[in-house]
Amino acid sequence: MVGYKFMGKAHSHAYKDVGMFFDLEAPVVMKAICGRDEQGVKEAADKFGWESYETDWKKLVARDDIDFIDINAPSDAHKEIALAAIAAGKHVFCEKPLALNLADAREMLDAAEKAGVKHAICFNYRFLPAVQLAKQIIESGKLGEIHHYRATYLQDWLVDPEAPLAWRLKKEVAGSGTHGDLNAHSIDLARFLIGEFDRVVGHSRTFVKQRPIPSSTSGLSGKGTSEMGEVTVDDATGFLADFKNGAMGMFIATRFAAGRKNHNTFEIHGSKGTLRWDLERLNELEVYFREDEPELAGFRTILATDPSHKYAGNWWPTGHIIGYEHGFVHIVYEFLQHMATGSPFAPTFLDGVRCQEVLEAVDLSIERGAWVGIEEV
Repeated sequence: MVGYKFMGKAHSHAYKDVGMFFDLEAPVVMKAICGRDEQGVKEAADKFGWESYETDWKKLVARDDIDFIDINAPSDAHKEIALAAIAAGKHVFCEKPLALNLADAREMLDAAEKAGVKHAICFNYRFLPAVQLAKQIIESGKLGEIHHYRATYLQDWLVDPEAPLAWRLKKEVAGSGTHGDLNAHSIDLARFLIGEFDRVVGHSRTFVKQRPIPSSTSGLSGKGTSEMGEVTVDDATGFLADFKNGAMGMFIATRFAAGRKNHNTFEIHGSKGTLRWDLERLNELEVYFREDEPELAGFRTILATDPSHKYAGNWWPTGHIIGYEHGFVHIVYEFLQHMATGSPFAPTFLDGVRCQEVLEAVDLSIERGAWVGIEEV
């Protein structure tokens, strides 16, 4: 695994727990973790349960005792590491966004397909039981024709103008701000649940242009110095969308929503009812069906912890909720099975490319001040 901080911890937890709760065709052996800071990565290896560590990802990729590479380093490193791993015949599991731009994402997909290696992108929210239930309801036809898809992804960790200039605020490292970081998840959930995008139109803002250069960072927080640096990404991006099935979409992502810590939601309106989900209450799915008897009509909340709900039966008794980390366990389980048996799997690099197409179409629409078709990028 390349990377050992926020996502490194989440992914490591998944590899450690997956074999305890799921029956695997092949066991997980956590061979090596990689990071540039030797002291930091050594401590992570010891704490997270890795057998060894490297400080040079090229050495990691070249090791013949490793079958696949997990990439959760900053976004600017994804392409180079993935291409090297693919060339070495390794399967690849990559954090989102797949790459800094669409051209690079397409190159990564093409390389993986030509090499015949297995590939995955970590859109982990697909794999929560309540989201899987939403998918099941939509596919059953119980929601009818889909009219609207509304998504929000709201955080507030940058409301303070003194928050330091983390790597996520530098375009050359992150590719984009809230758009590629947060809207990427919303776009993937929309594609997963209701289908492909047709055209988009967007707008964005950067509210704080300069921030303190960090002296240290941890997750989404850190300490700044007196020296200032330029913010080169968006603080907030919203867009409207038309889907190929005729549905309308509304999306907003921001890190300036005071009081919202990780407010990732979708609400889907169909001709027969509505579904609503919120990551901050991730075990719950709100549903409304027009066919209910009038005296019983209204929104009800389903607690998706029953064994009948996908993945839930592998954890605890009904009503014993799961958390954020479990989506990583589920996607890791599915990808491990895919590598071992060839079982169907998504999201792959193809889904990363499709997401990047929408992201860049929104950027192009902002530049033009007009609607842009997805096929134009």
